[in-house]
Amino acid sequence: MAYPAPAGLSETALRDNIILLDQALYTLWSLGDNLIYAWMPEGRGLRVLVAPHQMLTEYAVGDGNLPQTEVTRRTRLLDKLLSNQEHLDPQAFDAVAAALGVKPTHIELPFIPERGLGLPLIAAIAARYGIRLVEDRAVILFDAVGFSLLTPLQQVVQLNSLSCSVNAAYAKLLDREININFARTTTGDGFYIWNRMRGVEANVELYQLMQFILADNAIAQERATRPESVPKLRACFHVGSHYEFYQSEGLNPTSFSYLVGQVTIELARMIDRAQPGQILVGKFNTVMRDEGTGENVRIDSLDFVERTRAPLRSLNGLKLAGSEVDEIACYLTGRRDATGLWGISEYQIADKHGLIHRVYNAKINIHRRNGEPIYLGLREEDLPADAPRTTADTDFAPLPA
Repeated sequence: MAYPAPAGLSETALRDNIILLDQALYTLWSLGDNLIYAWMPEGRGLRVLVAPHQMLTEYAVGDGNLPQTEVTRRTRLLDKLLSNQEHLDPQAFDAVAAALGVKPTHIELPFIPERGLGLPLIAAIAARYGIRLVEDRAVILFDAVGFSLLTPLQQVVQLNSLSCSVNAAYAKLLDREININFARTTTGDGFYIWNRMRGVEANVELYQLMQFILADNAIAQERATRPESVPKLRACFHVGSHYEFYQSEGLNPTSFSYLVGQVTIELARMIDRAQPGQILVGKFNTVMRDEGTGENVRIDSLDFVERTRAPLRSLNGLKLAGSEVDEIACYLTGRRDATGLWGISEYQIADKHGLIHRVYNAKINIHRRNGEPIYLGLREEDLPADAPRTTADTDFAPLPA
């Protein structure tokens, strides 16, 4: 994300100021031993809370003899602190410093922070030296079926094929001015992919990216002269919380972040039980920011998939394998009731620890004007007969599976 220079400040001066602040934070970071927990502008400089990274767990659990109510209170304080994306006001800063028992550190700068960098840019720089909690991030997990049975050369060819599908899908969305600022990390036999931007629109765009990645992969499978050169995919989509951090690379924090937390754990459990070719959507109920209204809205899985339908109409006419797209239908599958309406089935997945994870089975049908339809995902009747399912409450009937 680009940050414009404050009024009256040249690009050269802005760059010099970035280097000054980054060097100061780098020194406090101490090769990753410390984290920046909070900051606020103060005169010609910043006040920051710096402490070893171990403090996170040490503060939360104390000496091991804290009552559960106190552990819960401390955990909530840390979650609130880490979920803050900006600076604290003086009162909140002092309260956090007192609660954590951390003495503030002052960073002297040869400029006033608001005028020399701007507070949004400072927040972005400081984020590389801390940990953030994000509650509403959508993440995709792609997994290549049977990957471990391949030779190393076949594995690298399949991962490269998946990377090509990611790039091709991204390029197609760019053609429609949908610019997803996505990031990805490899799992060894696939990728986690997420949108660096947040909110309802950003999460819907990520769902669109998933659809076109799977479509490009399906087309590549049809055209492949050797089946093992293109992965057979299973995919999971979920929205949830995670911690975002920057690993050390050499002597510096990386320029890109990593995710770990509830959403990635849920996805890993989901993918373990997904069938080849299946698309699973996790059950979530999360507050997201609606950029259109500027308000925070609570959205669950059913609401979310319904919201993805209208934006898909703007992609009609887009070309896939030389054929224009007439329609893209995405829905969650279910069974027909006695009145002839289609419901939505909610499935229960038990992981290796006996914990239950609730998911939905998703289908995506892409109809092309001069080409065969592309059917992604599995139909309800293709799923194992013994899969635990219930009927989700819904006010609308999805398309038939």
